[in-house]
Amino acid sequence: MELIILLAVLVICLAIGVPVAFSLLAAAIACFVALDIPLGVVFQRMAAGVSVFTLMAIPFFIFAGDLMYRSGIAQRLVQVAEAAFGRVRGGLGPVNIGASTMFGAVSGSAIASASAMGSTLMPLMREKGYDADYTVNVTVTGAIVGLLIPPSHNMIIYSAASGIGVPIGDLFLAGIVPGVLTAMLLMVVAWVVAVKRGYARGVFPGWKSFVRALVFAIPGFMTAIIIMGGILSGIFTATESSAVAVIYTILVGAFVYRTLGWQRFGQAAMQSVKITAMVLLIIGAASAFGYALAVLEAPTRLAELITTATDNPILVLLIVNVILLVLGTFMDMSPLIVITTPILLPVVSQVGVDPVHFGIIMMLNLGIGLVTPPVGSVLFVGSAVGKVPVEDAVKTIWPFYGALVVALLFITFVPALSLTLPSFF
Repeated sequence: MELIILLAVLVICLAIGVPVAFSLLAAAIACFVALDIPLGVVFQRMAAGVSVFTLMAIPFFIFAGDLMYRSGIAQRLVQVAEAAFGRVRGGLGPVNIGASTMFGAVSGSAIASASAMGSTLMPLMREKGYDADYTVNVTVTGAIVGLLIPPSHNMIIYSAASGIGVPIGDLFLAGIVPGVLTAMLLMVVAWVVAVKRGYARGVFPGWKSFVRALVFAIPGFMTAIIIMGGILSGIFTATESSAVAVIYTILVGAFVYRTLGWQRFGQAAMQSVKITAMVLLIIGAASAFGYALAVLEAPTRLAELITTATDNPILVLLIVNVILLVLGTFMDMSPLIVITTPILLPVVSQVGVDPVHFGIIMMLNLGIGLVTPPVGSVLFVGSAVGKVPVEDAVKTIWPFYGALVVALLFITFVPALSLTLPSFF
């Protein structure tokens, strides 16, 4: 009965438009009242949920990503991608996805990528004759790649939520090959759709322009190299690397590109504080909700239900993927990671799935939810930036959904894609 109350309150609150964090809190409080648990436990669990040292990396990575956007690093990455792919017919579609991949490698945020690429590339694509819905589709689906390419603050949340301390360095490495694979599949689809619609061919600016664009973008690329190199060499931890990323980005923006002034610095700081507050509130609320699920033994019941139905690893992974895909369309990524990781990780571990591998499956799976109505935050951001109604974008986004699902199937059933690089280090 208490489990029904917990889920019913959550569904009702979400249905009437209550923000996710407060919906989770309302459901947890209703459940605790039904179980006669002191309400002070709610706030204790919220505090415990955010009092995790590794979560300190989240505000720093968010800050670093916003600084990169405001200091023009995104613009330089676009120039590199355009010089490389712009001469292909309909080449600005693959350019958008390639730039999103590179920006994801230095920001780790899907929303930041959608904002940066949207404001930078969408106007250019519209000027070149690309349809508005196409510009939104390539922008938002390309932004999902940033969830797989390190650094990704969602991987940090997964590591903390796992309860077994999945190494963040391994997660970062594990996302590289799946991220590149996903980007390539999206590029192919973007090119096919562009050719079918008859978009124009760009002009190759010449090797001199390409090399020049690449040289100017190298300081931005170095952010990801410094982060990964420092973690793998043991110079600093993943949390410390986030602070290093902020310092390095400030130095590059202020003294190399000379585009980061006090005004833009202040804007980045304010925006990062807002986003961090929202993320941590959601994580705290999800922690209280997750505790209520644990008290009701929901994880154990679900594990028994799935393993009773089948012990075939392929079927178990298919069931888990369907569950995550469905949930991802109704709730944001951060709370779902906190809630579902303690429930589903033991289930897949029973059939031999590596926790690092499952983390990458979860990143892409829930990332698809970010571009899927009704609660697709990245889709809404991209549509807002592109000034295109969400319903218009969704009508033509299906080929891109297909590419993401194919990538998900490859990543799910070919563990080597995720585990080969971590095994080397």
